[in-house]
Amino acid sequence: MRTHFNRRQFLNAGMAAAAGALALPAAAVEAFVRTGPPRIRLALAAYSFRDDFAAGKDGSPARLDMFRFLDFCAEQGCDGAELTSYYLPERVTDEQLAQVRRHAHLRGVTVSGTAVGNDFCLPPGPKREAEIAGVKEWIQKAAVLGAPHIRVFAGGAHGQPEAVAKRLCIEALEECGEAAGRHGILLGIENHGGIVAEAAALLDIVRSVRSPWVGINLDTGNFHTDDPYGDLAKCAPYAVNVQFKGKISRRGQQQAEPADFARTFQILKDARYQGWVALEYEMPEDPWKRVPALLAEMRPYLA
Repeated sequence: MRTHFNRRQFLNAGMAAAAGALALPAAAVEAFVRTGPPRIRLALAAYSFRDDFAAGKDGSPARLDMFRFLDFCAEQGCDGAELTSYYLPERVTDEQLAQVRRHAHLRGVTVSGTAVGNDFCLPPGPKREAEIAGVKEWIQKAAVLGAPHIRVFAGGAHGQPEAVAKRLCIEALEECGEAAGRHGILLGIENHGGIVAEAAALLDIVRSVRSPWVGINLDTGNFHTDDPYGDLAKCAPYAVNVQFKGKISRRGQQQAEPADFARTFQILKDARYQGWVALEYEMPEDPWKRVPALLAEMRPYLA
């Protein structure tokens, strides 16, 4: 994947930031330029089995751990597995991560990425510093795990003007993007409510982040707008990872509707997307039964 930047714009924007510009910077980052045909690879997100990673209320052990999840991915013929950080031990060691990486390799499954929970819009202070430090810590852990991508969140405004929240998010993404670049890891900010609930706000932020290591983690089910597919098409050129939900919820709609698989994947192909599409299952049916069926339904659209 080759990223195109106007180098002079990049350096000039950096000089403006150093001078202490207070306003949101002009768009400095262009969409990724991908040559050749689209190339989509199938992965499964551990979040799809979130209930099974949790210990029972009666103290019974969790039904699933990351090793068994990787086994399931292999059994289902998935090329990749997205290993959500929440389902690894809270104080996971490098040795434990290395064992997970080894198991994935032996099962023929690529670690497609990982995901963290964070809030980059907190006002300056210890809590904000802790959020940024936590992402930086997981950048190092992702490197040990062999994950080339980390899903991050923007956060909410916390009563601040939206412009202030955006500026805080941009600054955090740039700081973390610099750390990620040293490890060769991409950060994808997800369209996950808060200040990035709408495509325009998400694009404002991503286009303003002066880092070639930051893009969009495009969740196909998270735009609850009048035209979710139109919003996906606007954001697809900036995608560094895609999470497929299998459903769409329009603004004002009481219930989600099944996703149009052909339309969704065509949007990615039109953007010449080359990367992972991870099924992130959130439907009410038992994932052990429904996930295999959805994976089978997705496969014809990968070619």
